[in-house]
Amino acid sequence: MVHEELYQSFEDKNKTAETGGGAERIQKQHESGKMTARERIEMLLDKGTFVELDKFMAHHCSNFGMDKSHIAGDGIVSGYGRIDGRQVFAYAYDFTVYGGTLGAVNARKIVKVQQLALKNGAPIIALNDSGGARIQEGVESLSGYASIFYQNTIASGVIPQISAILGPCAGGACYSPALTDFIFMANKNSYMFVTGPDVVKTVTHEEVDKEELGGAYTHSSKSGVAHFVCNSEEEVLMSIRELLSFLPSNNMEDTPIIPYSDDTNRDLPELQEIVPSDPNVPYDMKDIIEPVLDDHYFYEIMSHFARNAITGFGRLGGKAVGIVANQPTFLAGVLDIDSSDKIARFIRFCDCFNIPIITFEDVPGFLPGTVQEHNGIIRHGAKIIYAYSEATVPKITLITRKAYGGAYIVMSSKETGGDINFAYPTAEIAVMGAEGAVNILYRQVDDETKKKAVDEYRKNFANPYKSAELGYIDEIILPKYTRIKLIQALEMAKNKIKSNPPKKHGNIPL
Repeated sequence: MVHEELYQSFEDKNKTAETGGGAERIQKQHESGKMTARERIEMLLDKGTFVELDKFMAHHCSNFGMDKSHIAGDGIVSGYGRIDGRQVFAYAYDFTVYGGTLGAVNARKIVKVQQLALKNGAPIIALNDSGGARIQEGVESLSGYASIFYQNTIASGVIPQISAILGPCAGGACYSPALTDFIFMANKNSYMFVTGPDVVKTVTHEEVDKEELGGAYTHSSKSGVAHFVCNSEEEVLMSIRELLSFLPSNNMEDTPIIPYSDDTNRDLPELQEIVPSDPNVPYDMKDIIEPVLDDHYFYEIMSHFARNAITGFGRLGGKAVGIVANQPTFLAGVLDIDSSDKIARFIRFCDCFNIPIITFEDVPGFLPGTVQEHNGIIRHGAKIIYAYSEATVPKITLITRKAYGGAYIVMSSKETGGDINFAYPTAEIAVMGAEGAVNILYRQVDDETKKKAVDEYRKNFANPYKSAELGYIDEIILPKYTRIKLIQALEMAKNKIKSNPPKKHGNIPL
């Protein structure tokens, strides 16, 4: 063959490029309990669908001896492929090459797939395992991060953006994941922080290790930065695939309809006994949510953070829905700063991507106290009002028990745009609970009079009938019919058309 040597040379270069930092560094990566960038992408995508771009790109830095080392790919593996047959774009930091650090050239690789994903209306997935900015390149590496952040922002609300943290993610590198829709972390093997333990010790004299400062447990339960924590890299990658099954490819499409065999007319007699007769006794709201959904399956998001609120995805009649709920088993289901942020951001995601929102409500109010007030519960609570009011997707609300005061208003009430508002016969819709109201209205009366007033208040307000009389509740339903009623409401609202006034964008109370 005339070109046999050329072809063989190409194959040799190609094979070398695919080994990244070399066998020794790959072995070190495996010994630390981590997969390589290519192994991660191969596991994430449908078998044999990955098409790699820019495999031979290399840095042009000559500082600090970098001119003596050029590794093809420059520490980023990027390209496109398919998940469950649907096109996605992906890039992975290769820790075996310069510790996965970011420079000007490999930033261009990332920006290229970000732009391709946006132009083609497909999700983009980032697999992070990086030492951060490449110090040898100075401002060029910082410029690279800035260009990535810009693309994250422009793509927000247009295509789903998902980040996985599978190793270190420090300094400015944290802000690309923070700008994406969902962040996954691998337990014990990943961490994120703007300033590391050494800097923290120098500046504040605090002694803290990487795990406590920015590990998966910290970010999934305390900071709320991470949406999911998984026990292994494999679980992270499989969970990303599952999450995408609930999402459309872009903001102009509907979510995939999944074949199902679950009866849409299925009665749920077990729900008749879930809500306790005593309004002060807690119950698990997931005992209502899960049986209602197709195959009893609920894909929860941020399960360890702000546990007084529940967010996640499920399906009704094969169609994806976003679930927002209060959780009476934790802090009685009150709204506070963290739960307000958790709920508001999830609502806005669902609205971006045409996912109907179903709200299960049992909320006694906002959490009182100086800590909440001084840290801005007013501002944070207003985010929920803003998010629900702004959302134009179908919105269905079910009040299972308490719906008190301002918390009733913010949880997708009829007046803030709820399309269909249901209530169980156990619902209580009022400005506040009976005892609190009577203590304000009858401050100077004896105990017997107060007791009668409490009974009278409960008779008038500890039920859904006054609200139904006034049209604030569309229908009072028996718990056993919850599934069919929600599916009927979704079917009714599936062609809903609503648009907000033309504007550049609103000014959410951040």
